[in-house]
Amino acid sequence: MDPSSRSQHLSRISTLWSLVRQAHRSAGTKAVPAQRQMIDRYGGAVRRYLQAAVGNPDAADELFQEFAVRFLHGKLDGADAARGRFRDFVKGVLFHLIADYHKRLRKRPMALPQNHPDLEVGPPTLSDPDREFLASWRDDLLARTWAALNEIERQSGQPFYTVLRFRADHAQMQSPRMAEELSVPLGKPLTPAGVRQILHRAREKFADLLLDEVAQSLEDPSDEQLRDELEHLSLLDYCRPALERKVKGEG
Repeated sequence: MDPSSRSQHLSRISTLWSLVRQAHRSAGTKAVPAQRQMIDRYGGAVRRYLQAAVGNPDAADELFQEFAVRFLHGKLDGADAARGRFRDFVKGVLFHLIADYHKRLRKRPMALPQNHPDLEVGPPTLSDPDREFLASWRDDLLARTWAALNEIERQSGQPFYTVLRFRADHAQMQSPRMAEELSVPLGKPLTPAGVRQILHRAREKFADLLLDEVAQSLEDPSDEQLRDELEHLSLLDYCRPALERKVKGEG
């Protein structure tokens, strides 16, 4: 990633917690844009986790709406960078929502048919809710990274997304065949060496973007904090080269 682009990303990273504070401490309509940006940003991870945790699409949708309403009305203002990761704060809120949901289920009259869907939704069957939440969070980070890479391709004309996505979908295909297959959708002839070069640059771009996505949920993270978060999310293998480039660039 070139220096100017890196500077833009770091600027965006440093203001994420400011956005959180603005979403919950601004008055009236000033808070609305920030609140909606936060919902757009974390909504995917929240939905994925709720669907996995309650096993009922309708219930998951209701819980997501409850989360969104609380957020948009400033009722989740306990987020504080000094207390830890924003991810952990969101997780805590969701755990409470799910616990309240199951409490409500237990209080309902039980004179229902045994195959009634409400009776089929018992306590969470997940053996490790933390693991499932991390998986949802990680999937959303990766999805946003793919979207960012696609946007870079759209703006620059460099086929980073197309080539890397093709490689991910055809992991065993050799570069000569890749060059042949990709020449059609890209509308130009490619050589095996050319494909390998684009693929190398695309992987670097993807790693840089993913590193930035992870860093945005931390308050002014140090290199060690970034590494720890990447390990916790099982993303260090994706980002290790990007992290090393970042350390060398700042050294």
